[in-house]
Amino acid sequence: MIRKSIDIGGKKLTLETGRLAKQANGSVLVSIEDTWVLCTAVAKDEAAPGQDFFPLKVDYREKTAAVGKIPGGFFKREGKPTEKEILSSRLIDRPIRPMFPEGYFNEVDIQAGVYSGDGENDADVIATVGASAALLISDIPFDLAVSEVRVTRLDGELIVNPTHQQTDNGDFEIVVAGTEDSIVMVEGEAKEISEAEFIDAVKFAHRHIAELCRFQKEFATEVSKQKREIPAAEDKSELINEVKALYLDDIKTAIRTVMSKEERHEKYKSLSEKVKTALGEKYGDAFKDMEKEVSTIMHDIQYVEMREMILEEGRRLDGRNTTQIRPITCEVGVLPRTHGSALFTRGETQSLTTVTLGTGNDSQTIEGLRDEIQKKFILHYNFPAFSTGEVGGRPGPGRREIGHGNLAERALKKMAPGEKDFPYVLRIVSDILESNGSSSMATVCAGSLALMDAGVPMAKPVAGIAMGLIKEGDRVAVLSDILGDEDHFGDMDFKVAGTTDGITAIQMDIKIRGISFEVFEKALAQAKDGRLHILGIMNQTLSAPRENLSKYAPHLYSMQIPVDMIGTIIGPGGKMIRHIIAESGCELNIDDTGMLTIAAINEANATIAKTMVSRLIEVPEKGKIYDGIVKSIKEFGAFIEIIPGKEGLLHISEIDYKRVAKVEDVLKMGDPIQVQLLDIDRDGKLKLSRKVLMPKPEGYKEPAPRERREGPRHDGPRKDGHRKEYHKKDTHHKPDFDREQPKNEN
Repeated sequence: MIRKSIDIGGKKLTLETGRLAKQANGSVLVSIEDTWVLCTAVAKDEAAPGQDFFPLKVDYREKTAAVGKIPGGFFKREGKPTEKEILSSRLIDRPIRPMFPEGYFNEVDIQAGVYSGDGENDADVIATVGASAALLISDIPFDLAVSEVRVTRLDGELIVNPTHQQTDNGDFEIVVAGTEDSIVMVEGEAKEISEAEFIDAVKFAHRHIAELCRFQKEFATEVSKQKREIPAAEDKSELINEVKALYLDDIKTAIRTVMSKEERHEKYKSLSEKVKTALGEKYGDAFKDMEKEVSTIMHDIQYVEMREMILEEGRRLDGRNTTQIRPITCEVGVLPRTHGSALFTRGETQSLTTVTLGTGNDSQTIEGLRDEIQKKFILHYNFPAFSTGEVGGRPGPGRREIGHGNLAERALKKMAPGEKDFPYVLRIVSDILESNGSSSMATVCAGSLALMDAGVPMAKPVAGIAMGLIKEGDRVAVLSDILGDEDHFGDMDFKVAGTTDGITAIQMDIKIRGISFEVFEKALAQAKDGRLHILGIMNQTLSAPRENLSKYAPHLYSMQIPVDMIGTIIGPGGKMIRHIIAESGCELNIDDTGMLTIAAINEANATIAKTMVSRLIEVPEKGKIYDGIVKSIKEFGAFIEIIPGKEGLLHISEIDYKRVAKVEDVLKMGDPIQVQLLDIDRDGKLKLSRKVLMPKPEGYKEPAPRERREGPRHDGPRKDGHRKEYHKKDTHHKPDFDREQPKNEN
């Protein structure tokens, strides 16, 4: 067994191998404090026949036993991956994928399982370190260490791999991955930080990344495994030259002709058919075995020629220069019955986004290794196949949709109002209707407009832009607002979202083995110019939230309830709160602090609910007149409910000024009755009167109060001439245990 440790940010990070999962090609247990992740890497011995791409699968899973929990649900076992697990899998996949050598097509499977969680340190970033180390010590051809850290800033101080609490309270959260010499991936959100502050945070992160990469290399030197050799590529120069002769001139002309995405697709298709027809006539039946290779060669020619055009001429496929933004149109209120809607179109990318305002019952419960939380800002991103002119089903959101939705959500939520100021649950849904590059950033723009259209008091509008990169040696071109083909053939996909005053979310993926900080800074500066341009166009359509919410949105009213009255509002088994909901037609939610939220379609319904709640928590007031209900009748009077759950005694003598022989002669069960609260005794019992609210009969005199007599009382002579004598007796009859008791002879 080999174990090595390093101090990162005051915490001990440990790598261990040789004890667990020894049959995997590479296996490393990585830990930080009491958070442990087992990372394994396994590769197939050979590539699948005809395989021309690299199939990498990364699966990050959190075991609930790691924090002493049993999974919910009927089966009581972990099921399909959660959104957190999918996003964490992407954090491992994205920086590691570019590090595999060209031409390696064997399927690789990386598993990262969290077996212990301390509730303070997130396992996702150390899982990337563990996965990289597992690949380094394996025989899989992977020889460049990759490391990943999370950074936040708390009270002006940058912190590496912060605890959950530090991240929650920090100014931003950024995950950075890289090699010893460069950065490869960035992902994060912020409360409007500047480009300069962002660069400082990334540089701070990279110092720790470089240290971790050197640590991994030292660890790997202690494991002697021979790396597999990659088979040499077959010499296809003769076929390449043939394809170039038939294809090169036509493709050069095509890429310099401004066309729509559909027109370009048809043009490429016709050029491809021309080449395949010519070669098919030359090679006959043998061409069937060559056809796939010919398609790959044509793809590679497109790749080279498009990049050369951009680097040498500064010209892009749609005729723009490197900094220009495609034409933009914005519309709001496009759907009549939604709470808010917007249609954002940039070039051939279009997002139709809706906003729905919900109540506390609509919040999403998030379970995982951390404590259960209620998520009240939700963004869902949908990418149907028709948006790219393709045929496809809808099995559910894939990793890409979840990742893009998460990025857009993080970009917008920092500008959304807090729960105390705006107690609604917000759901934003972006449906991509057309796609030709950067649909996630179109979602940010459409989402910002839709939120303001719904009347959500956003602090500021938010826009997003996707940047690209073409790099060949020392020649570099940074592209603003990239097309789909520029993303496909380029070296970087760099998305930046924010306001006029700073960045709120960022995501960068590199397809090469990293970029320098100079290129990174240039891309950030160019992204800011593009973002401000887009915000200017958006503001011409809607620059501030609407003053009023949609008439179709629920209206929320808040009431502060004494904490000791929460049980009264809810009632036994929820009976009382269900009664209020049924009577008012409103939705009620109450939290542990006593904050009650009433959601109503209109103010009239809300008033009914508020009145019912107010009566429940009302404290009886001496001298106050109440409209009550007769709840029960006794010989001596009736019990009247004056406040829900609070009853008082209406004595028979307080029913009327005239003598009442039987209570039932005047009152019946369920009768409404108006009474006045005369007194509250020290036991809390309520004394009520009806007659004090009635006009006194003419000549009525109040009866004299009866005097209390002391000592024996004698009632006067009885009819039989004898007198009844009352004797003073003890009220308690206790046996005299000191005196011998008579024995029971029986």
